[in-house]
Amino acid sequence: MSRPFRWQLFGPEPYETVYALQKHLVADRLADRIPDTLLLGEHPHIITLGRGTRPENILNPPNIPIVEIERGGDVTYHGPGQLVGYPIFNLEEGERDLHQYLRKLEAVIISVLDQYDICGERKPGWTGVWVGESKIASIGVAVKKWVTYHGFALNVTTDLACFDPINPCGLSATVMTSMQALLPGVSLSMEQVQEQVIAAISQAFDRRFLSD
Repeated sequence: MSRPFRWQLFGPEPYETVYALQKHLVADRLADRIPDTLLLGEHPHIITLGRGTRPENILNPPNIPIVEIERGGDVTYHGPGQLVGYPIFNLEEGERDLHQYLRKLEAVIISVLDQYDICGERKPGWTGVWVGESKIASIGVAVKKWVTYHGFALNVTTDLACFDPINPCGLSATVMTSMQALLPGVSLSMEQVQEQVIAAISQAFDRRFLSD
């Protein structure tokens, strides 16, 4: 039987605020006070450093906040026009495989892109979603006693120049792309992309929407 989940939209909301909320929700999920929860929204400009960050990948420190966090992965950028999703999910028996969890997050993004006739795909040896040789979504997660947090970042209308001061995920900033860059002249609705992500999460993780 599929399990219930709820979602909570935010933003634009400072990264630190949503990070604190994630920690609070993880504690609540561990204590079974809440169901699985998906946070979804946008952040103001910020650079985050994952556990695998190499100092040489910060090329020209920008005049925006830089924070170190416990997610996997290297340095990346978050900002306006980028949809970030943080599943606070309790992985039960049969789900406790982090590689499988990452592949499901990739499947969510690929499914959403397909609705815009964008061919998203996995790239062997790399976590995230690619379109040809360009990267459109990054993923970095953490888990506490099998409750997940952190998550994914999908470039919808992101200003790709904001990646220039870093090597995002250890790659040249020139590999980054966005839905808008691939669909010039198309007016993209962040609200619509959010709805499609929620539906894709439900399918990929076999979760049902929690009724009010």
